[in-house]
Amino acid sequence: MKPLLATWLGRIGYAEAFSLQTRLAERVAGGSMPDTLLLLEHEPVYTLGRRASEAEILLDEVALESRGIAVERSDRGGRVTYHGPGQLVGYPIINLGPLADTVGYVRALERSLCSLAAHYGVQAGCIPGLTGLWVGDSKIAAIGVHVSRGVTTHGFAFNVDPDLSAFNGIVPCGIVDRGVTSLSALGMEAPPVRSVAMTMAPLIADELGRSPTFVEPSFLEEGARAEA
Repeated sequence: MKPLLATWLGRIGYAEAFSLQTRLAERVAGGSMPDTLLLLEHEPVYTLGRRASEAEILLDEVALESRGIAVERSDRGGRVTYHGPGQLVGYPIINLGPLADTVGYVRALERSLCSLAAHYGVQAGCIPGLTGLWVGDSKIAAIGVHVSRGVTTHGFAFNVDPDLSAFNGIVPCGIVDRGVTSLSALGMEAPPVRSVAMTMAPLIADELGRSPTFVEPSFLEEGARAEA
């Protein structure tokens, strides 16, 4: 099987993570680096995907500043979502090849997230026509990806124990009639996000037919700088 390099970045800003993704995607596309999985937490941020409108952010600049929530535009698919502490974010940088099956890739992410939820005792599933992972009518994991030259960036966010009230400041993913939940909100004991990341890596690798290897962030960052 092809290798999948996985690393835990800890808590970092959205712009920093996006910059690293971009540089690594160039290396993966050029064949100088294997497929890579970045696992992390973000500082509080609302991100707007390609189809998002700023009207989907319900807080004004004063309220955003008082809550310490940044706003960032993104080239991923989808609308607006929230990232913050207590949420596992995963950015798989995968070479799908020249005939990239983006829909099949998203389905693989959904299956791996479903397995992750099951690992913690949560029965979750998909809703036809709505991307992501759901527990009843509440979303526990969001997915938004970008594919360029057959290589993926962006990915998924799984709610472990984030501040769910932050989702009240947006129209999450453009959906007005459903809620958002987390492991903690479902009454599960919320493990450290890093622990959830270690559980997730082999699940997503299995779905993508890869063999996971954990590496230190410096290994990826040094390689990315070398290609910059």
